[in-house]
Amino acid sequence: MPRYLLPATLFILLLTQCASPPSTDSAPADAPKRPNILFIMSDDHAQRAISAYTDELIETPNLDRIADGGMLFRNSFVTNSICAPSRAAILTGKYSHINGKIDNLSPFDPDQWTFPEALHEAGYRTSLIGKHHLQAVPQGFDEFRGLIGQGEYWQPTFVHNGDTLPEESGYTTTIITDYVLEELKRNAAGDQPFLMLYWHKAPHRNWMPDTADLPGLLDKRYPEPATLRDDYAGRPRAAHADMRIADMFTSTDLKVSGDYQNPDPGTGGATFITDPEWDNITNFNYLMGRLSPEVRAAYAPFLEEVGKQWLEVKGTDRELGWRYQRYMQDYLASVKSVDDNVGRVLDYLDASGLAENTIVIYTSDQGFYLGEHGWYDKRFMYEESQRTPLMIRYPPLIEAGSAAEELVLNIDLAPTLLELAGSQVPADLQGRSLVPILRGETPEDWRDAVYYRYYQQMNSYHRVARHEGVRDERYKLIHFTEPGYEGYELYDLQEDPTEMENRIDDQALAAEQERLMKELAAQREKLGVVD
Repeated sequence: MPRYLLPATLFILLLTQCASPPSTDSAPADAPKRPNILFIMSDDHAQRAISAYTDELIETPNLDRIADGGMLFRNSFVTNSICAPSRAAILTGKYSHINGKIDNLSPFDPDQWTFPEALHEAGYRTSLIGKHHLQAVPQGFDEFRGLIGQGEYWQPTFVHNGDTLPEESGYTTTIITDYVLEELKRNAAGDQPFLMLYWHKAPHRNWMPDTADLPGLLDKRYPEPATLRDDYAGRPRAAHADMRIADMFTSTDLKVSGDYQNPDPGTGGATFITDPEWDNITNFNYLMGRLSPEVRAAYAPFLEEVGKQWLEVKGTDRELGWRYQRYMQDYLASVKSVDDNVGRVLDYLDASGLAENTIVIYTSDQGFYLGEHGWYDKRFMYEESQRTPLMIRYPPLIEAGSAAEELVLNIDLAPTLLELAGSQVPADLQGRSLVPILRGETPEDWRDAVYYRYYQQMNSYHRVARHEGVRDERYKLIHFTEPGYEGYELYDLQEDPTEMENRIDDQALAAEQERLMKELAAQREKLGVVD
């Protein structure tokens, strides 16, 4: 393997998988028909990039169909804002310190309980198609067709029921959806209820659009967030992070080829890499070289124009604005392809008659920064990455066009789906079923605060200090535990929704600070946090 690819292997987890045998369990003949479940998840999809939440950046008419036909959750959060740990939390219904997947590099125990395996044992036909991203063999699936590690936007390689397939030609978002439609047709022809995890790679970095979306892409303009030029005053941990758009790779991230900039001046969040032979221009050339001749030809005029624009703005006061637009153009084009392909699947549900008895969920493994605080990526407990989109449609239960304001977590999805499927919810799950909320009823004892914990070492990608915290409807307390960066931050989200003013020393909030300190201790005790 070329040395310039070695850092990327931190994200590439080779999967092998053996198909699980079909369950022999079956429901009694007079039992009510159990719902099908289509669980759609994207990677790094910010709420602000879905028009059901706001149309300031993009129209997503197909994703909006899920919200329009069901419930939109306005206060949906993750427990640990990084890809693999969030997926583990969703599958197990438990926080990272319980399921063991605390960061992208730690192992995931494949023998522990997961909700797909529970539904498989209860007689569901189960499938996972797309991005899995856990360093373990996924168990409890009749059909598994997973990308290797992060996967690629073009020419992907899949592992299918234990066999690594030849590289496929085409755009990954579309190919995943093609396989999803094949599996749905197989399910429609059978008599088993099904659970399908339809999990996209997009819009994960490095945001490569489909060739159909390249024409006119460089002409699109998006409003800059008010905090794009944040100076991080009073927030030293934010200042230390290496995730600024100003420091993105100009090559793999912004698509400036070596013909226009060599070497790449960006850090790309990889300041911990000290290998002098590592070169991101070479890495970009490798990625482009993987494309088919037809795709390379389609990208050629696009890359030429990107390079010319870069030469005009680099080193000027226009550079950051150009970088922001370049990032958003590719990120939102990747979102558009997800929306287009989800539309294909929703159309099939309607045409096949499956829609009425199928629970459709759309979420992301976490939120993402779209220029807020000058950033891309996730990890922090700040709003843009702690929040995640969540929409659920199920016509027999959920009022169309409804919305929920309650504080909900990604660990709530496992108990919710088990209850809707008529299966027992294990007592040790830390999430709570959303079924009462889906009915329009808020339990009197529903949570009024959520706990968050980020574990990955600072000497890793993006240099984010380890931290934990609690958030209620108005206030947020963050405790940074990284040696050398210890301390607290306190935010009034009503007065300061963009979290620009750390008020930890403000006597006006002394009572709230004391209350949240107690809440943090109570959450740690309740959840079994011991470190």
